[in-house]
Amino acid sequence: MRVDKFIWCVRFFKTRSLAGEQVRGGKVLLAGLPVKSSRDIKSGDLVTIKRHGFDQLYEVLSIPKSRVGAKLVEDYVVNRTPQEELDKEEFLKLARNITRQKGLGRPTKKDRRDIEGFSDR
Repeated sequence: MRVDKFIWCVRFFKTRSLAGEQVRGGKVLLAGLPVKSSRDIKSGDLVTIKRHGFDQLYEVLSIPKSRVGAKLVEDYVVNRTPQEELDKEEFLKLARNITRQKGLGRPTKKDRRDIEGFSDR
């Protein structure tokens, strides 16, 4: 199965075109090397996906025939991401939440709901 189709089938990306875009952009590595979308993937391969400042590493267990449900993904891939990358991901999530100061810019949906909830009382 093609790399772009595989990473879409196991739900790493929402659409197949987005998966292909990430492969063409060099964000998907197979055994540590950038690949083309047409590259075939097989059981035992290590797939690295670069996302927002951290890398995710997955081992391919088997190849699905088509896109699988979220509960079945663990039958096809195993997350082998090192702990240091998981820590980096957690830190970056926290950093994104801190950057927006309260009261600056447009209110978010949550802010709007809070305002409406307050004014209804």
